[in-house]
Amino acid sequence: MMELPKSLSRRQVREFDRLAIEQWGVPGVVLMENAGRGATDAIEDFLGGVSNKNIAVMSGVGNNGGDGFVVARHLHLRGADVKVFVVGDPAKMATDAASNFAILKPLEIDAHHLASEEIPNLSDKLHGFDLIADALGGTGISGPLRGDLAVAVAQINATGKPVVAIDIPTGLDCDTGAAPEPTIKAKLTVTFAARKIGFDVPGASDYTGKVVVADIGVPVTR
Repeated sequence: MMELPKSLSRRQVREFDRLAIEQWGVPGVVLMENAGRGATDAIEDFLGGVSNKNIAVMSGVGNNGGDGFVVARHLHLRGADVKVFVVGDPAKMATDAASNFAILKPLEIDAHHLASEEIPNLSDKLHGFDLIADALGGTGISGPLRGDLAVAVAQINATGKPVVAIDIPTGLDCDTGAAPEPTIKAKLTVTFAARKIGFDVPGASDYTGKVVVADIGVPVTR
């Protein structure tokens, strides 16, 4: 069993992933699948069911975005009307994320790469949704958001729609809990394996909302 502290730093998150893959033989794409399915369960609980709900999944092109693609697939299979918006250069999409993105097409899930000029009007595109899932950026982010990502986060907050953050609200620092504007303000954060150290800093709960820890299929003791 892998010994896991109650809360993880950014460095410990990376080490956890490394050990899961190298010591326990759980491929990254399997970790992503388990994370996305766990997040979908939490979203379903949060909404009291997802059938016929309109849900927007905001994804980046890294592994956190890949979690979002898995969430989109499972929401779709459970009867939700899902649309995926991708922020970032598709040519830079992480390998496991790209694999899960490719699955969306045969399922006829609407997935749209946002051009930079579309992002300042993103709040208009999100008007008709019941919920927004934030998978734009994960625990690796530190310092203020910039460029398209910053604009997208500000636009999401401007909608006033309930947001569920996948692993961590985009913009919140995993280690310090700092939340330079803009940072996603979520009603619920579904984090993986363990809480993150930054969640326990005073004021961080204004951005995380309620925190649920989802199991991702790695044997751990605490």
